[in-house]
Amino acid sequence: MPTVRVTEIFRSLQGESLRAGFPCAFVRLTGCALRCVWCDSAYAFSGGEELDVDEAARRVLELETELVEVTGGEPLEQEGVYALMDRLLAAGRTVLLETGGHVPIDRVDPRVIKIVDVKAPGSGMQAANLPENLELLGERDELKFVLADRRDFEWALALVSEKELDRARTVTFSPAWEGVDPAALAGWIRDSGRNVRLGLQLHKILWGDVPGK
Repeated sequence: MPTVRVTEIFRSLQGESLRAGFPCAFVRLTGCALRCVWCDSAYAFSGGEELDVDEAARRVLELETELVEVTGGEPLEQEGVYALMDRLLAAGRTVLLETGGHVPIDRVDPRVIKIVDVKAPGSGMQAANLPENLELLGERDELKFVLADRRDFEWALALVSEKELDRARTVTFSPAWEGVDPAALAGWIRDSGRNVRLGLQLHKILWGDVPGK
């Protein structure tokens, strides 16, 4: 029986993506090879509880939400995540996968909606981006850039423009928490000429930067 190491399973509102504001069950897996400067889930780097996939899925499904997000840490660093997503899909759930973009997404079931982070220079992890992941995105998948400052914005905008990333799917620019002023970022997006979405972390606006919210 495959297993996953889990930091937390909880019900909240989806705070980001096109589904922001909807009730959502979250399963946060433990461990990540990256160390982004602005990381808001460093508590998931280690520890956690080893669960077989059936038990993890049972706990998620008990929360009785149509929407489920598998996140981390970095969920794709665990082999058991594929079986977990299969269980959730088989139960009729809409499954979102939040991934840092440094692990290939080629094995992810196309029914899973992938939200792929692209690491800007301000993260300190730009070198970890896998350009080939951009070629594997489906129409329902999303790209997310977390931006620390104007330099990050200009870098992200240049990449979006060069590859026309916003033509076939949703691209979100989000301010790093306590980083770039959201109103300033909104203005830059408004004037950018690109079809880019401003993303604010709704869960943090509501409840602050705390685990399990």
